[in-house]
Amino acid sequence: MEIQEILEDALRRGASDIHLMVGTYPTLRINGSLIPITKSPDPSPEFIEKLIFSLTTPEQKELLVTNKEIDFSFALGEIARFRVNAFYQKGYVSAALRLIPSKIPHIEELHLPKALANFSKLKQGLILVTGPTGHGKSTTIASIINEINENQSAHIITVEDPIEYVYPSRKSLIAQREMHLDTHSWEISLRSVLREDPDVVLIGEMRDYETIEAVLTIAETGHLVFATLHTNSASQSVDRIVGVFPDNQQSQIQMQLSNVLEAVVSQRLLPGIKGGRYPATEVLLANGAVRNVIREGKTHLLDNIIQTSSGVGMQTLESSLAQFVKEGLVSLDTALSYSMKSEDLLREVKRIGASGAPKS
Repeated sequence: MEIQEILEDALRRGASDIHLMVGTYPTLRINGSLIPITKSPDPSPEFIEKLIFSLTTPEQKELLVTNKEIDFSFALGEIARFRVNAFYQKGYVSAALRLIPSKIPHIEELHLPKALANFSKLKQGLILVTGPTGHGKSTTIASIINEINENQSAHIITVEDPIEYVYPSRKSLIAQREMHLDTHSWEISLRSVLREDPDVVLIGEMRDYETIEAVLTIAETGHLVFATLHTNSASQSVDRIVGVFPDNQQSQIQMQLSNVLEAVVSQRLLPGIKGGRYPATEVLLANGAVRNVIREGKTHLLDNIIQTSSGVGMQTLESSLAQFVKEGLVSLDTALSYSMKSEDLLREVKRIGASGAPKS
């Protein structure tokens, strides 16, 4: 079996990920579940190594062997792209491949809140999309940026590790930079962004002090910035950003963040009853109350603001989960397993009369 067959099998079966590891059959993640391809040959070190090295260029193979891990992406013709993390475990090479569809879905196709469509109309500020790895952050951002691409004349710059979605040529001018291929470091690339006349900037991940500082600076100088964080909620995201700075700088960062932040979307992908996955989202929109809370360092109040501001487009994760249960797309048990506040979820499910609500 060649890698081409595995990739085509993954596409045919609607897999989101492919795992290649010695001693285990090539494995697909389909609707959240791991399913091995048992028709493949015995997963010997030689077989798995052959599969993985067939994906790399000579330079990427050298980096992998030297550094023991590497991120890169590649295209399967015009059909799809894959983001790859290749690494060593127990002395053997392994890889995790994430499928990136060639077509960028629209916001409504993703079952995302309507409030997110308004983000593409902003001219400046910071939009954060947060959540665990593999829960659709990149797809959500890509759908918003492509909305800008299709409707506005803007210069969009992305800095990614690696490039995921490739944007079609529409009304906007788009420059996509990949770490190691197009730039040597996050710090240098983000410092250069301001000299490249951008309107919109996508930063793949706010991963450390330097990238977070650069993101705030780019947003503060009048640009619309999209970025991701591996956090579970809006309040946790604000705390993470402020917390990476020394104590004597945190008041200044709270002020800076309160001025530039426009929204935080925290999401989870849930397996649907009839297949597919659905994004449950917490949405924080930075109104006057939110900015005051961030400025004063009272992030524990953000949850309450979200809960009482549904009329302006904000929503809690639990209300989003309950809506999917009501529509019969996600089971109550699944929603409960992803909820951070199960009592609030049950109360919300009962309030809106969703199927599966507990009886009085």
